[in-house]
Amino acid sequence: MSRNTLSAAVAVALSFTSSFALAQSRDAEQLDEVLVTGTRTAVTVDDSLSAVEVIDRAEIERTQAQSVQDVLRGRAGINLVNQGGAGKLTTLFLRGTESDQTLILIDGVRVGSSTSGLTALQDLPVELIERIEIVRGPRSSLYGSDAIGGVIQIFTRQPRTGGVRPRFKLGAGSNDSRELSAGVDFGFDRAWFGADYSHQSTEGYNSCTGATTPEFAGCFMDNPDPDDDGYESNAVSVRGGVRPVDGLTIDLHALRNEGRNEFDADPMFGLGDVSDTTQQVVGGKARWELGRTTLTLSGGSNLDRSLQTRDGAFADFFESHRDSASLQADFKVADKQLATVGYDWSRDKAFAEDNFGTLVSPEAGALRQNRAVFAQYQGAFGAHDVQASVRRDDNEQFGGHTTGSLAWGMDLGAGFRITANAGSAFKAPTFNELYFPFYGNPDLMPEESDTFELGIGQRRETWHWDVHAYQTRVDDLIVYDSNIFTANNLEEARIRGGELTGGFSLDGWNVTGAASYVDPRNRSNGTNFDKVLPRRARSSGRVEVDRAFGDFSVGATWVAEGRRFENVANSLELGGYSTFDLRAQWSITDTWTVQARASNVFDHAYETAAYYPQPGREFGVTVRYSAK
Repeated sequence: MSRNTLSAAVAVALSFTSSFALAQSRDAEQLDEVLVTGTRTAVTVDDSLSAVEVIDRAEIERTQAQSVQDVLRGRAGINLVNQGGAGKLTTLFLRGTESDQTLILIDGVRVGSSTSGLTALQDLPVELIERIEIVRGPRSSLYGSDAIGGVIQIFTRQPRTGGVRPRFKLGAGSNDSRELSAGVDFGFDRAWFGADYSHQSTEGYNSCTGATTPEFAGCFMDNPDPDDDGYESNAVSVRGGVRPVDGLTIDLHALRNEGRNEFDADPMFGLGDVSDTTQQVVGGKARWELGRTTLTLSGGSNLDRSLQTRDGAFADFFESHRDSASLQADFKVADKQLATVGYDWSRDKAFAEDNFGTLVSPEAGALRQNRAVFAQYQGAFGAHDVQASVRRDDNEQFGGHTTGSLAWGMDLGAGFRITANAGSAFKAPTFNELYFPFYGNPDLMPEESDTFELGIGQRRETWHWDVHAYQTRVDDLIVYDSNIFTANNLEEARIRGGELTGGFSLDGWNVTGAASYVDPRNRSNGTNFDKVLPRRARSSGRVEVDRAFGDFSVGATWVAEGRRFENVANSLELGGYSTFDLRAQWSITDTWTVQARASNVFDHAYETAAYYPQPGREFGVTVRYSAK
């Protein structure tokens, strides 16, 4: 067994050990946190019938995460693949499903490119995030397309009440990285407003090493430019709301990020090496409580734009728009009995061009609407809890599609609880899969899946642990078909896995852990039958340790992942790895804090995508101010 693989195994073992011990302080607090993503209604983590995780603002600041990737790395069920550091393309695999089979929401608005199907996680500034909710398992019966692996919802910073409260952050670190953020909240009884600005930049490092041989991978060059590949991001977030009368709440929000990313690409093919990106999300929600009924009207829009150039000359351009609206009614039928009905509308459109002309456009078919109705029931009967949901989508390209889910939980006493889930899901083809030249196939059908899951855990006042095991079958996977030289519904996949989470506190030391194992297999007939689906590490783990000594605190994070394969044939293998990060914090006053961090302390060299090295040892210092 290699050292990297052994490290992954040890991390998983430590996570397993930590899950059965006492959990106090922040673990006990997390059990009381409320999430809305799993059911589209407010449910505490403790009452959820799904495998869930909530990462709040306090945890983001405590771990000194520099990006969304840092926040999510090693979490239960999650594999991340990054192509060379800050700002570089990052894809997420949840429970072994494809990177475009997880639905990403920002403040309730569906986001992601309708051309590639990916969400630019690398362009979401972590300083503008209030919390992240992760729901593992299918959720198409509530959200429609894309939610095969699960749903991840990101909430932007929430205005705090109690008058005017400013905040500020200044930081610097390795690779000439710089960060600056500032914000202010105005919070009063019936009105609130908040605004934040975030700047991040780095000179980066040489983020691609090749190569066209022996495997066609990386940036498709045997000898990439040996320069540093930098990144810069400037983002603004605003959010406000009013409560004009009792029971009626109106919220509005907007987030815009403009980034500039440098990378390596082969000039022989006319490809750009600089990308100017724009990510924008705007939306609003009105919530009206009428006795035992609550009505919610929401809507939003997402813009995803990328302009690629080389030496200032145009290379290609991609632009995607996703608009959505929803009307939802929640009826409290009786005590602990809630019925929900709703209507969703969405519209996707895309445009893409390069030096040879238009690639994708609304006039050529890259425009579609989807209408859906859904219903859900949640009830508690003594020791038993049930949740059932069904949804009917009417897509103007693919017609009708019905999905459903059923969940059951039972309290066994002494804090023990057992849960069972079953659900179906689907994903509509992206516009690239339908129309992109020399790849697209307009006759594609949606991918479909069925998932079954069992869970058991124990939650007490001071400790908890959870274990989940699942199986997912995906039919009509869309892949490139060399027989017809286009994308086609060819493959099937079977994914089996398990997850373990938990934590403990001992003599002031707080430890939390997560461990995951996934076996994603190609079940299509042919030469690749039973091969492991590419870019998924089958084993992974994350362990966090923190200790406070008065106004001073220290902490560490250990993330480990096993080996993975880069390609469908499993002929190019990437070894497992582990990283160890250290952090320290000094609360000078109630409002001023100094933080220091060292990441990848042992300077391990590793890749999550072939020929794209990940950062080595890095350091950083941050000063924070936050009015109380």
